[in-house]
Amino acid sequence: MGGEPVEPGLPGRVRRRTVAPGVVELVGLTHLPADPTDATDLVVQLVERSFADGHHRVEAEVGADDHGRRRVLQRAGLRPEGVARGRLAADDGPPGDALRLGRVREDPSPGTPAGFLGMLNATLPTKRLIVQGLVRDDQGRVLLCELTYKRDWDLVGGVAEPDETPVASLEREVCEELGVELPVGDLLAVDWLPPYKQWTDALLLVFDLGVHADLLDRAVLQRTELRSVHWCTLEEAAEHVAPYVARLLRSLDDALMRSSPGTLFLEDGVPRGTLPD
Repeated sequence: MGGEPVEPGLPGRVRRRTVAPGVVELVGLTHLPADPTDATDLVVQLVERSFADGHHRVEAEVGADDHGRRRVLQRAGLRPEGVARGRLAADDGPPGDALRLGRVREDPSPGTPAGFLGMLNATLPTKRLIVQGLVRDDQGRVLLCELTYKRDWDLVGGVAEPDETPVASLEREVCEELGVELPVGDLLAVDWLPPYKQWTDALLLVFDLGVHADLLDRAVLQRTELRSVHWCTLEEAAEHVAPYVARLLRSLDDALMRSSPGTLFLEDGVPRGTLPD
């Protein structure tokens, strides 16, 4: 679509471009004033003029590592909305990633308490939360799930959904994967997981699901995710699980054997400050 020229009296060559009904994009951001305050003032004027003209959204795109222009746009009330990988062409080298930012008419104005909290919510890290359960039989063996989508076996459980409590997440996962309802007991361990293979870091909560020797007879597996479930000793588990899970199971077994009260705090499956094997 055709673009709108920069308004008279505003410095620089930054301009607005209509990209959809009621939506304008700020382009030419490489020509923002060098002074951050002047640059922010210019963006604020363009945004306010866009809303006054009847548009309901203003958006912009900058390089994901362009921290200076990102700060200017955020100070003008445009919130980060996501990264488009390989979106920016480069004269030499691979294409770069682009960060999309946007502000809608209903957003609180920048500089107000509500605007500050809204920006904070949009920019703070969101850490993945995994919830799993430790199920044992009357011989002390651990229940492990043989999954359809990866080679490594794992404890029952999964990733918590947004706005879902950890206990509710585990109850849902157990019901979905095993077709049974198990009472969620004490929190056994909090384990910080560093980046592993294709995953970024995460926080893992392991709850006690109790002793259920007859579980294999009662379980109705979700076949899209589970091939089978197995009772395993620590030695048997080590042959099938990822290294960090093997470390986690050893730490849990040590604590249970010692009847240690409280919740373990682990990093990569071992007590904090202990290097993995």
